[in-house]
Formats: sequence, structure tokens, C-alpha cells
Amino acid sequence: MTPSPERNAALARAASIAIETVAGTQWPMRLAEALRDRDATWQESAEVGADVAWQARAAGNSALVLLDPEHVTDPGPGPVIWRTYRHLYLSALRYDFRCRSIESLLNQVPLSVLNADPYSWALYAFARLGQSRSDGLAVMEKVLATASDHPKTLHVLLHGVWLGGLLPGRADALLALVDRLPEGGGDDPIAQFRKASALRALGQYRQARTAIERALELLPPGNLAVHSDMVREHTLITAAHDLTQLARRRWKPTSQ
Repeated sequence: MTPSPERNAALARAASIAIETVAGTQWPMRLAEALRDRDATWQESAEVGADVAWQARAAGNSALVLLDPEHVTDPGPGPVIWRTYRHLYLSALRYDFRCRSIESLLNQVPLSVLNADPYSWALYAFARLGQSRSDGLAVMEKVLATASDHPKTLHVLLHGVWLGGLLPGRADALLALVDRLPEGGGDDPIAQFRKASALRALGQYRQARTAIERALELLPPGNLAVHSDMVREHTLITAAHDLTQLARRRWKPTSQ
């Protein structure tokens, strides 16, 4: 079911309140209570929590500073608040690439809770995929079967496959995940960034260059860290192309 405009506006207000107070110590609690009051779904919690966790990290006041691992593993004052804290803390760990910590914490969460929260399952898949563990691919398939191509969940999986540089079939998996995003990720800068990485790995340098240039055009201003990652990918594509061309020029078959 598509949320109503009123529902979306209420969730946007909840996120705005948290972001406005992100320099203080109470923003996780305020966000959790706001989502509880709106009886937020796991999808809504994921959408709001991932964005606010990123903003807080950028402001130097990460959820990792204000919350404890017990906020992930202990039920606390209610299911929606617990889920919000779980999403915030694990998202912050994801942004810091702390795969083993995510895996360890989610191993302590009851299976029944995870089955009701595909986003947390996606974060578990991210933790396995990010360590280049091929069993993470099976977890990813389980998430894809239950999450109905929820964009934020797809992005967690994309992030994990992108990070897992030694995964078998990594490039093809990245492209398949991008294709599942709305409009095939064509208007999504992060999706285009991941797509460029996959195309570079496949040696499709012209298409990779097109994708990364699209990503740079779409990226909103002010995302300096992400912009730097994209510029680095642009440089890698150019270097890989140049090295391939150089190798071809140097290789000359000998006549018989």
C-alpha cells in the first residue's frame, strides 16, 4: 500500500525534528517516540532512520555515541522504539563499515524479530557480504524474497555487494540490484555510482564512464564525502581503460 501524502508529511516532520536537534543528546529518543506515536512500519523506520543516522554521523554526533549495543539486543520500552534504535545503531555501524559488529549484534536478536523486519535482515546480509562471505548471497536472496524491492533495503544490499570485493559474481549482482530500483536506478546517484563500479569490473569502460558522470550530475550539493568517492571511481575507470589500451598496444602477435 502506498502511504498517503498526510502519512508521508508526518514522517517527514518526525525526521525533521530529529535532524534539527541532531547536535544534542536526545535526537534518537525523539525520533523513536515520534515513530512510535505514528505506529511506523519497518519500511518507514528504515527510510527515516537511515537518513537521520547519516545526518547525525555527518554532524559528528553519531548514533554510536548516544546509543549502546544493548539498544539493539534488548527489547526496551516497545517494539517500534526498539526497532528504531536497532535501525539507527546498525545503520551507523554500516556507514562505518563495521561488518563484524553488525553480525555479532544481530546474532543476539531473536529470529522472530528479524523475520518481522526485513531491513534488519538486509543489514545482516550487508555484514556478511561486506566481508566477502559468499553465504551472504543466500541471506540477500531471502531479503529480496520478502522486502518487495523496498529501495532503502535494496541500497543496503547494494552497499554490501559493492564492499565485498571478493564475492563471486559481484559485478553481475550489483547490476541486477540496480535494475530492481525504481526506474532502474536511473535517477539515483548512489545507484549510478554502484553501477559504474560494476561496469568497470566487467571492462565496460564507456558505459561505466557514462554511469559515474550521471551520478556526479545527480548528487545533491554538500555531500562532500560521497562526491570524493565518485571522483575516485571516475579516476579508477579512466586508469583501468588506459591500462587496457596500453596493454593492447604493447601486445603484438608474432608471425609464424
